[in-house]
Amino acid sequence: MNIIDKQQVVVRFSGDSGDGMQLAGNIFSTISATVGNDISTFPDYPADIRAPQGSLTGVSGFQVHIGAKKVFTPGDKCDVLVAMNAAALKTQYRFAKSTACIIIDTDSFKPADLEKAAFKTDNPIEELGIKQDVIAAPITQMVKDCLAETGMDNKAMLKCRNMFALGLVCWLFNRDLKIAETFLREKFAKKPQLAEANIKVVYAGYDYGHNTHASVYHTYRVETKEAVPGKYMDISGNKATAYGLIAAAEKVGLRLFLGSYPITPATDILHELSKHKSLSVITVQCEDEISGCATAIGASFAGALAVTSTSGPGICLKSEAMNLAVITELPLVVIDVQRGGPSTGLPTKSEQTDLLQVLFGRNGESPMPVLAATSPTQCFDAAYMASKIALEYMTPVVLLTDAFVANGSGAWRLPDLEQYPTIKPPYVLPEMKDNYTPYQRNEKGVRYWAIPGQEGFMHILGGLEKDGNTGAISTDPDNHDKMCRIRAQKVANIEVPDVKVEGCVDDAELLVVGFGGTYGHLYSAMQEMCQNGKKVALAHFSFLNPLPKNTEEVLKKYKKVVVAEQNLGQFAAYLKMKVAGFNPYQYNEVKGQPFVVSELVEAFENILAK
Repeated sequence: MNIIDKQQVVVRFSGDSGDGMQLAGNIFSTISATVGNDISTFPDYPADIRAPQGSLTGVSGFQVHIGAKKVFTPGDKCDVLVAMNAAALKTQYRFAKSTACIIIDTDSFKPADLEKAAFKTDNPIEELGIKQDVIAAPITQMVKDCLAETGMDNKAMLKCRNMFALGLVCWLFNRDLKIAETFLREKFAKKPQLAEANIKVVYAGYDYGHNTHASVYHTYRVETKEAVPGKYMDISGNKATAYGLIAAAEKVGLRLFLGSYPITPATDILHELSKHKSLSVITVQCEDEISGCATAIGASFAGALAVTSTSGPGICLKSEAMNLAVITELPLVVIDVQRGGPSTGLPTKSEQTDLLQVLFGRNGESPMPVLAATSPTQCFDAAYMASKIALEYMTPVVLLTDAFVANGSGAWRLPDLEQYPTIKPPYVLPEMKDNYTPYQRNEKGVRYWAIPGQEGFMHILGGLEKDGNTGAISTDPDNHDKMCRIRAQKVANIEVPDVKVEGCVDDAELLVVGFGGTYGHLYSAMQEMCQNGKKVALAHFSFLNPLPKNTEEVLKKYKKVVVAEQNLGQFAAYLKMKVAGFNPYQYNEVKGQPFVVSELVEAFENILAK
């Protein structure tokens, strides 16, 4: 059998939400990252807590794009589709290329399964018009046979079906199963019998592919030729966010405090940080969103690096407490993992629809810095920078991620913290003792930070406006006008990097503009168009308030500009407000799904043709 070397491959695992597709996909991603491949993943799971087994609404998917070189998206369509039941094949086949290899568990394609999946005939392959390679294997029965002597009950054995599919995919891509063994033994460390059962099934799946030559044509190999030396791990955006916060706290020498209320898709940040008590991390699972933010503000007043995490609905509830952090000028990092809305909306899907809310969704003049992470691995740097800005400028900061970035993962090279910039909070100076008032400021307009308990620095903060000189409550109109302007100017003074232009920087006929988690898709579209002879550039923003100083220069340099975002035009409207005379084309989607690169290319080519 031939082994075909490929530069990149996309695999999609799909099945019932209880079939363990997320775990199988995660293990395959970890194996790929460990051997040096670059990866980008997209977990796509339903909002139902437990949809009826075999139903169309209960299908859970996990797509991973692996590459010998840098990959930027999970891929538009897959080269291999694993469909563990009829409903998975029915709903996920549209994500498969016309040349894709399809793996199905024939034991889950019985008449009752086909009926649940709304198939009209007893031949789903023919009904869907599938012409490509199909590996049809009785996976369920083979798993039962494999585990027959373990003493496991039927339900427990069926939970191992995902490992058979994983083993078969690992054979198809010539993967070493030793990494999967290690992963499973660590995951099920407290249940070693379960770990060994899963390992046995993984090898059974691999051996089935090897012994039957399941793919009658060939297997694949995606081999990294030029890996950058270092230690790598497969990391999700939420975990990278948590690590970035820990790194900032370690760098500045403060305790990290998270006050949070569980909400999809941000809860994993709370889960991850709760594991790190050894690093003096304090986590409090609060009774609601408001108390999550309020406890963090209290921790900030006490001198901690304070964080609260949520999604769009939680930002609505936290807004009053966030405003308290604005007027008291206390450092606070607010993490908003955006999801589909409005209201409960699409809890497990991804959008960029909270931008205007975090920029302006508070009463009064309440300026707040806003950053947006551009990829799962970049969440680490974004969280670190959000913490640095909050602490150095004594202000609440919003860090926007989204469900796609937070749940997705990438191959992350462990950073050297020594290479990261120092964080220097504006602590009170010794000469201020006994003369301190809470709104004395440094040369950047940032108030000095006194920690409660410091002798000679007693002070009061609160939600009522204060006199800028004495710190006493003040309703004086001139003082209020002055304080509003000072708070606004402090945020405007924050130094952020210039926005970088990529692609045909000097002679582009079209500039693509985006922000946050759409970077990989927009970059891929731009790159494809440039390879096809089009003159296209990309300016992608991660600092949204304040905007980079070169924003107007970049946006007005190019003849045609299109702002692409996963909302109905919020960033475009914001840029129009900030840059006089700016009138871009717009590309907007609110589908709850990532952009599709081929659709972006088609839309941008239409703009170029106008």
